[in-house]
Amino acid sequence: MKVNPSIRILFVALAAMAILAACAPQAGQIPTAALPAGKAWAEGKEIFFVHTEASDPGVAEKLTNMMKSPVFLVPALAKAPAESVAPVYVFENGVTGKGPFGFQGDVFPNPPGAAGYTPLRSIHLVKWADPAKARELKSAAEVLAAQKAGEVTITQPGVVVNMPFVVWDGGKR
Repeated sequence: MKVNPSIRILFVALAAMAILAACAPQAGQIPTAALPAGKAWAEGKEIFFVHTEASDPGVAEKLTNMMKSPVFLVPALAKAPAESVAPVYVFENGVTGKGPFGFQGDVFPNPPGAAGYTPLRSIHLVKWADPAKARELKSAAEVLAAQKAGEVTITQPGVVVNMPFVVWDGGKR
């Protein structure tokens, strides 16, 4: 029995598609990784982010111990061009919380979707002049207003940390 060449090509193509579909990962089979996320603030909204690498060995160690997950040392992050780095405000005193120093969560400007978003963050240490008057700040505008009012000082130790967002207002990875 002779088979039409067009039918034969169609059969081979369908068989190849079936084999490829069987080899492709199914929705439940795509590998995922669980990373401990930090809770913080961006533009007054609660967000979650992860720490993956830091430019300073002490910071990498502190974040590794805090999150119980490795934060790798990558000194070259400190040399990232300024346009590739955005600030993150980290509190050294004030309202008790789950930040790296035991105080309120970090405050990020430029969340995903905003101009200037980048996962690379330059640490800006925020210290209340009078910790008894501290209040939780939830946006970069509030942090900068508190600085302008003389309520807080902000220092930059020159440390860069890769801190991609995983959940934010209007999105998640």
